[in-house]
Order: sequence, then C-alpha cells, then structure tokens
Amino acid sequence: MTVHTPRSLADAFTLLADEPGATVLAGGTDLMVEINAGHARPNSIVAIDRVPELRTWTLSPDLVTIGAGVPYHELLGSELAEALPALAEAARTVGSPQIRRTGTLGGNLGTCSPAGDTLPVLAALDAVVVLGSAAGARRLPVSEFMVGVKRTALAPGELITAVEIPVHDGWQGYAKIGTRNAMVISVAGACLATDRTTRTVAIALGSVAVTAIRCPAAEAWVRERLDWAGQVPDALAGEFGARVAAEARPIDDHRATAAYRTHAIGVLARRLLQRAFRS
Repeated sequence: MTVHTPRSLADAFTLLADEPGATVLAGGTDLMVEINAGHARPNSIVAIDRVPELRTWTLSPDLVTIGAGVPYHELLGSELAEALPALAEAARTVGSPQIRRTGTLGGNLGTCSPAGDTLPVLAALDAVVVLGSAAGARRLPVSEFMVGVKRTALAPGELITAVEIPVHDGWQGYAKIGTRNAMVISVAGACLATDRTTRTVAIALGSVAVTAIRCPAAEAWVRERLDWAGQVPDALAGEFGARVAAEARPIDDHRATAAYRTHAIGVLARRLLQRAFRS
C-alpha cells in the first residue's frame, strides 16, 4: 500500500482530493487491528499524525474546540479536564497508557464504533464535528455525523479537523460497564450532563444501539420533576433509569446479552443522576 505523510492540513486536503478513497490513519489503534486481522486492506493511506493543526485545542468561556488529532491522554490535562470532566472520565477508560497516548478523539469519531467511549459524551454535550476538505469546511451536529455501525457522514475527500463542544453550566459524568476493570471494550456506557442555566438534563448511551444515542423522552420526563436545589429521591432516580433503559436498543453479542445491557444502562442512568445532584 502507499502511505502519504502530509505535514500540513492543506497538504492533507490535497492528498485526499487526489485520492478520495484513501484511508485516513490517525493513531492507528483501531485501523492497525483491522489490518493485522485481515479485515481491512487499504490501497492508500493518508497518515495525519504529523499535521500540527490537528493537535491543538482552544478553550473559551462558552466553547471548547479540540483538534481531531489530540490524543486521549491530553484530554486528561487540567484545563480540558476541568472544562469537560465527562470527556476526561471517558478518555481515562480507553485502553492502556500507550493507547491513550496514540489514539485520538478524531479517530474515535471516525471509527464510529457503537462502543466508542467518547461518543456518548460528545452526544450528551451537543458537540459539533468540523469537517474540512479542499472544497472548504462544514459543521455537523455529532448526532448527524454518526450514521450507523462504523458509518459516518464523511464525504469523499473530507477529513475530521476538530470537535466543538459548548461549555455547560452543570455537572457531567461518564460511566461504563465492561467484562473487566481495565483495558476493556464497553458493554454499556452512559454520559449524563446537566445545565443549571437552562435547567436541562441530557443523557447519551453507548454500546446499546447502532451508534451513540440520546434519550429525549427520559430527558424531558426528568427535567420536569427535578428539585434543582436538592437531591434526587431513590424512586425518581429508579424511574429515570427505567425510562432510559426503555429507549436503549441493544443486541446480543459475544460480550453481553441485550437483556443484560438493558439492565446495566438502567443502573448507570440511575447512579449518574444521583451523582449529579449529590450535595
């Protein structure tokens, strides 16, 4: 195969315009597994790990912009972790320290696995995916970018360049369940985020549908019943968990049954809601 190593975003766009069917390689923590297993045989690769524009991030009072090439370990840094604690929690659960130093936020989005740890966080926080190409740039809500199992709305010749995440005025957290305590693919995952300014609750789920999904019915139901100055009663949290679980669409596979995933999501949703309003 041919491997291209652009040193600028403009060069990457040119290469992808010339070869719109080329495979983009970021950290390689997903793609190299597929290649080594014989499941992927790309003819041409554009390796973007040496493109400096993709490895930057900016923080403002209202918006965090993270380059697609920013690795997981950098999401654990103090400023980013303070602004986006749920994203830091999700990044901390990804693989090993070596994988966290190599794998990237953009790579997680581009792979678009239902078990991608950062995807429920981006969905719950209403992130916007910034796409670029030789023809220009466009922005898509992450819910529109994620089309299905390992399928995205990327057009030929396009590249994920950044993710824009609004800053929320409230608690946020991520939790997942796996078959062991570390270096594990998620069996079920959830991110819950509150915003006290708008008095809204958002919850997004991973590993229980074809991609990360929100639970709009459960969000609307709990929003009208919360005491924003107090704690969450057990009965309310339990009912919220049941309603979230009802919106999940899990399947049976080699890691877990659909029934177990449904139960696990209900437990995670209940715990996250009570954590959010713990005094």
